[in-house]
Amino acid sequence: MFAMIKQVFNPKNKDLQKRILFTLFVLFVFKLGTTIIVPGINKDALTGSLGFLELLNTMGGGAMERFSVFALGVMPYITASIIIQLLQMDIIPYLAELRNQGQTGRNKVNKITRVVGIIIAFIQGYLFTFAVIQDGKPLQHMEIALILTAGTAFLLWLGDQITQKGVGNGLSLIIMAGIIASMPKMFIDAWNGLVETGSTQGTALGIVTFVLFVLIYLAIILGIIYEQTAERRVPIQYANKSLSNYGGKQSYIPFKLNSAGVIPVIFASALISIPGIISAIVKSENFDLFVSKWLAMTSPTGLVLYVILIFGFCYFYTFVQLKPKEMADNLNKNGGYIPGIRPGEETVDYINKVLRRITFVGALALSFIAVLPILFGFFSNLPTSVTIGGTGLLIVVGVALETFKQVESQLVSRSYKRRKR
Repeated sequence: MFAMIKQVFNPKNKDLQKRILFTLFVLFVFKLGTTIIVPGINKDALTGSLGFLELLNTMGGGAMERFSVFALGVMPYITASIIIQLLQMDIIPYLAELRNQGQTGRNKVNKITRVVGIIIAFIQGYLFTFAVIQDGKPLQHMEIALILTAGTAFLLWLGDQITQKGVGNGLSLIIMAGIIASMPKMFIDAWNGLVETGSTQGTALGIVTFVLFVLIYLAIILGIIYEQTAERRVPIQYANKSLSNYGGKQSYIPFKLNSAGVIPVIFASALISIPGIISAIVKSENFDLFVSKWLAMTSPTGLVLYVILIFGFCYFYTFVQLKPKEMADNLNKNGGYIPGIRPGEETVDYINKVLRRITFVGALALSFIAVLPILFGFFSNLPTSVTIGGTGLLIVVGVALETFKQVESQLVSRSYKRRKR
């Protein structure tokens, strides 16, 4: 890692340094935007706990708590992505055809997703205004909804700029930056909740509990690193090659333990936050009680639902990405086969079986890491912002690993080009 950092600051890699600085500048712009409150909103009326909306607030760097111009964040786009990907499963023939058109189809799907995301952002923004403004005029609600929608559209544009001119996936880095910005407050809340008890014995016990809390977060970091890097290697043999040749190396297909990365956690978090959003808009005491008791992530049933959603998205995203049928066809075209497995349907069945098994283990590990801080919160009087912060940390570590790999691959590519010259 230190060798890679040294290479980044090498004078020969000035273009990469510019990309990193550009990424940091864009993330600074995002953080600056989270402090700008929507015009016409009374700041004093925004105090109070967000409860089950705390997850959206954490991902947005506290933007929702302040009701800033970035209050909606990029979650409307994520919701739109879920909807479009589900519709691509032969529900809408046009979208299913785009999936098979390569890069051109992906570009069209991306444009459609953005349009749907903006529409969802406007609907959410308009409904959110009723949660903040009690006796506002229709024109005022419309104006604030447009400001919030413009904030989401600007964030999508910033994400594109990072992807094109910076390093890493822009939208993932924006979510990561929001979570990192919320972490100091999270640890302060944890310290106040565990240590500030008012008695010597309580304080000593609180410090021990806080240390245990920090160790759990360190375990989450180590767990997600292991879970993201672990892989199952399926050996491959080619008809025109022999391993008995001098210097011959075994070829294999590396199946990651969790091919979907942190996408299942982001998607599951987005879906499980929908009842909380509706509750904030409807403002019904009975519905609030129902959501907090049964559907909130910090409730037992909500936690089970969260785990089920993670499992579902792990399987869905893995099989959408890898496509066993295409992998088997490509192997056959290149004269490759899995030793002991016949080409064709038998290879497809074998790959499906391997993916199902490793995805189950990966989803189980991902779910355990995600719910560990929430389970800790069941046995301590911690605020919602702290217990949900574990999900945020999982996303941060996952995105950081993916960005690290991208920077590493760019350094290897530049080093190879210089040697070739």
